[in-house]
Amino acid sequence: MLKPTTLAMILAGSRVDELNVLTCYRPKSAIPFGGIGRVIDFSLSNLMNSGIEQIALLSQYRSFSLIKHIGTGAAWDMIGRYRHVSVLPPFQGSEENDWYRGPADAISKNVDFVHYHAPEEVLILSGDHIYKMDYQDMIDYHHKKDADLTVAFTQVPIGDAHRFGVAKIDDEDSDQGGRITDYWEKPANPESGWASMTILCFKPEVLYKALEENQKGDSYHFGKDIIPALLKQKYKVYGYKFCGYWGYTRTVNEFWQSNMDLLGAEPKIDLEKWVFRTNLEHRRIRDNEPAFMGNNAVVKNSLVYNGCKINGTVKNSVIFPGVHVEEGAVVENSVIFFNNIIGENCQFNKVVSDVNNIYKKNVVVGTNKEMEESAVTVVGWNNTIPKNTEIGEGATIYPHLPNGNWPGLVSSGEVLR
Repeated sequence: MLKPTTLAMILAGSRVDELNVLTCYRPKSAIPFGGIGRVIDFSLSNLMNSGIEQIALLSQYRSFSLIKHIGTGAAWDMIGRYRHVSVLPPFQGSEENDWYRGPADAISKNVDFVHYHAPEEVLILSGDHIYKMDYQDMIDYHHKKDADLTVAFTQVPIGDAHRFGVAKIDDEDSDQGGRITDYWEKPANPESGWASMTILCFKPEVLYKALEENQKGDSYHFGKDIIPALLKQKYKVYGYKFCGYWGYTRTVNEFWQSNMDLLGAEPKIDLEKWVFRTNLEHRRIRDNEPAFMGNNAVVKNSLVYNGCKINGTVKNSVIFPGVHVEEGAVVENSVIFFNNIIGENCQFNKVVSDVNNIYKKNVVVGTNKEMEESAVTVVGWNNTIPKNTEIGEGATIYPHLPNGNWPGLVSSGEVLR
């Protein structure tokens, strides 16, 4: 038996429809973020910085890129006698062959893993949000209140609260949290702006019983099913209030905005202050040569990483390793993933471009409107865009289109498959 401690279970295997082509071939948690990392890195860095060293990652949807990125866990110091990251994909059991039917079902199918570790508490969290949190503060609050379940919440505008699980939290500890008196999953008319961050700290015996009861139904979610059931049964369910930055990034615009929040003299997301870690072996990031700036290069308020060659103009953008921006090209307000080649005289504005895209000369992508009024243009990976092509504001380009499928103009809002 391993040393009793906190066991963290990261739910990291889902695809998000609203992120369309960015999750065609990877889960949301594996989407590149911030010029060098992946979305999952925030959860892993938080765990490392919180001193939580026994971690399981539950992966389901197209998990190759995620598993490759996690590697041995060494990037987050997760190797040692009591330190590890275990990847738990779906499996065929002796009686049935069920895919994970929901987050609670994923944990339930691995409950033997939880039992083996004999944890003092089980921390269940989503692997696809952008934030910095010391989970130990939440765990300390959980113990202070002798809670059966503690859930982390952050305040969102009431007009956006219908997108989340929301709770009414009493003012028992006004700054830290309080007991949850009501909870609704994505209510049409929310009565509270305290939104669930999908971070849950359970007493193990309560988790075991809740999962067992949940398996008798046909819905397998913590927010929709288990939290309301525990409240109804008068368990001690507390809300822990988090007041820092939280990037939900469930839509393309939210993802783009969170990347923009890395920029500026005082960025909302400061990777150095957050003690952010990533796997520099993945995609051989550490093996790239230093970034090169040509004689005519102009770079303003941007993150440009190693392996890049900039001979054009980059403003207010996040540029991942291996990107080339050729003479006369202008990239503004954009997020350009690994190994894009942006040809001469191309014009980009408010674009997210996935990995390995090649843009020939004079390609125009994105908006010419005011930033606040425009939608993000998204180009899926492994495309070669012919010269003189125009891709309008808010258009979506699917991955790996055959070269003969390209029209000269992709209209604003159009989806090209």
